Amino acid sequence: MDDVSRLLPLTAQQFQILLSLTDGHLHGYGIIRDIAARTAGSLRIGTGTLYTALARLETLRLVEETDPRTRAKDDDERRRYYRLTPLGRGVLKAETDRLDALVHQARRKGIVPSRRPLLGGSRSR
Repeated sequence: MDDVSRLLPLTAQQFQILLSLTDGHLHGYGIIRDIAARTAGSLRIGTGTLYTALARLETLRLVEETDPRTRAKDDDERRRYYRLTPLGRGVLKAETDRLDALVHQARRKGIVPSRRPLLGGSRSR
């Protein structure tokens, strides 16, 4: 596998797009909705930003465009579906490790998370 460290750090948008694709194939609007829902609306990506980021992620071989597994009757045939590549999964893991190390350093310095996470989800203690 390629050396993933050369692809780090990811932008917040790139990280969230890759994270959206960990569960399988999604079309662009599905990615936008997933990010908005997962971050409780604190990160919203417009279509222009999304498709620019997806083009870059494709160039880096982190995602690839795919045919939908099954197309629903009401699915728009113009939709483009994407999936995470093995390299993309490796880069996402490496970025997660990098971010975790940063948070660990901050906690060692006495910085504690606020009561409400910035990007949605729930905290466990």
